[in-house]
Amino acid sequence: MDDLIDDDSTRGRNDGEYTVSEISGAVKRTLEGEFGRIRVRGEVGRMFRARSGHLYYDIKDDRNVLACTTWKGQLAQLSVQPEEGMEVIVTGRLSAFGAQSKYNLNVEQVEIAGAGALMAMLEKRRTALAAEGLFAAERKRPLPFLPEVIGVVTSPQGAVIRDILHRLRDRFPRRVLIWPVAVQGKASAPEVANAIRGFDALKPGGAMPRPDLLIVARGGGSIEDLWGFNEEVVVRAAADCTIPLISAVGHETDTTLIDHAADRRAPTPSAAAEMAVPVRLDLLAAVDALGVRAARAARAAVQGRRQRATDLVRALPRPEALLAAPRQRLDLAADRLPAALRNRTARERVALSRLEGRITPGALASGLAERRRRLQALSARLDARLPQRIATSRRDLDRAVARLTPAPLARRAARDRERLDATLARLLSVARNRQARAADRLAALDRLRQTLGHQETLARGFAIVWEDGRVVTSAKTARKAAALEIEFADGRVQTGGKSAPKRKPKPDDEPDQGSLL
Repeated sequence: MDDLIDDDSTRGRNDGEYTVSEISGAVKRTLEGEFGRIRVRGEVGRMFRARSGHLYYDIKDDRNVLACTTWKGQLAQLSVQPEEGMEVIVTGRLSAFGAQSKYNLNVEQVEIAGAGALMAMLEKRRTALAAEGLFAAERKRPLPFLPEVIGVVTSPQGAVIRDILHRLRDRFPRRVLIWPVAVQGKASAPEVANAIRGFDALKPGGAMPRPDLLIVARGGGSIEDLWGFNEEVVVRAAADCTIPLISAVGHETDTTLIDHAADRRAPTPSAAAEMAVPVRLDLLAAVDALGVRAARAARAAVQGRRQRATDLVRALPRPEALLAAPRQRLDLAADRLPAALRNRTARERVALSRLEGRITPGALASGLAERRRRLQALSARLDARLPQRIATSRRDLDRAVARLTPAPLARRAARDRERLDATLARLLSVARNRQARAADRLAALDRLRQTLGHQETLARGFAIVWEDGRVVTSAKTARKAAALEIEFADGRVQTGGKSAPKRKPKPDDEPDQGSLL
């Protein structure tokens, strides 16, 4: 170090002077020289991952803490990713950071050395409480769909309570009661347990409303910071609480014993608020959708009944059909009425004459004569006016029928004629199309027949062996034959070499095409 001492300024003195940078550099060189690459065993404590991707954490024992750093490029090379509470053996290089007068270990390798003391204690406590049934699934209570009052156990300062209130205000505003507690340190566990029991002790209808739901919330931190929520008093208070409880302690990767005892666990305080209440706009949209469905169902019902009424109206007979039979009966009655009246008058006249012959007194004779004259007068009047009345009634009926039937019948006949013409046109079009398709299919089948036929098969290089007009289909038959004839596409050849004139085979000589194909 003599080169760092100014001889002129320090002459006559025993100690030298350093600049801050010089002493920091000297310390750094000494650390890096004396402790180059070292291995350190300890428990992983507080961890922090920077936005740049670098990982900062502590390695500690029961008395001291060593700051460690693993750069972003070194994380991918680690065989084990460090986790809080894990007992590890780290390997790296010790260095100093002069800007803050700190030294740390740049870790290049991490090995598991065993569970940490806190983690071992936590696991032992979890096993004991689970054996008592405090974490059993049947103890879990369902959360209310829309609580009127929500109790929150957390610190009144910090971002946790603001996040919960903000999320509740956005989703569905509810009344919130806050029980302030310490969420870290020795006072955390008893205060949280007393808050849970205090909310549970409230009576319905009292001066202080009883919450319908509880949220125990805290932000993220190290295992030491969250240790208060692992205490047995807090776990038992959560398990004994009769109000549904949501645990929202730490971040998603943090797990405490109150999470097992609570009815629901939320990964974050904001997620706990989302579990507590539904989205008001979603409920309004669902109600609107139900209203639309109800209106649509009502319209469909009315439409169905209207269609049913229309169908029933179509089933009723036409007015012409209703009037046809009465019109015929009226015509027949009108034709028979004059003759019937004349016959009835004649019969009555004969009966009167018979009575007249029987009655001889003068008074009766004169009275009878008077009545005969009156009857004859009435008969004459009736004979004169009845045909005129019948003719008038017939004319009125004909005019009514004319007004009722001719035009609708003409229009109906025109419509029927148009439908008949359209139907005939469609039938002709369908017949022509079917005939064309059948002709095309027949032509295709004929082309296929020609392609697979006898002559086309010979043209592709095949041949037929004949013996006395029969087709030879095996070598055994060919060996026994005295003479063979081979037919090609352009003619026949004798086995002796003579060519036979080309002839078209007879229908009964048609070869078995299955054997050729």
